[in-house]
Amino acid sequence: MAAGLRIAVELAAAVVVGAGIGLGLDHWFGTKPWLLIVFFIVGCCAGFLNVYRTAQELERRARERRRADGGESPGRADDT
Repeated sequence: MAAGLRIAVELAAAVVVGAGIGLGLDHWFGTKPWLLIVFFIVGCCAGFLNVYRTAQELERRARERRRADGGESPGRADDT
């Protein structure tokens, strides 16, 4: 449950920060809504990248835990 909450918060935070930066820059430059749209998309991409990295890290930790418990050998073919 903690891993799911962490992933959800990272995704939401990236989107909110991207949208906030876009709103601020739109207000500053008077380009509404173009920078909001651009930075919202950038925030979404950053959020998905963070989710991917977090998932990879959690999978690596789980694999190491299984190896330490003796449940998986280091040379298995599905270890890619």
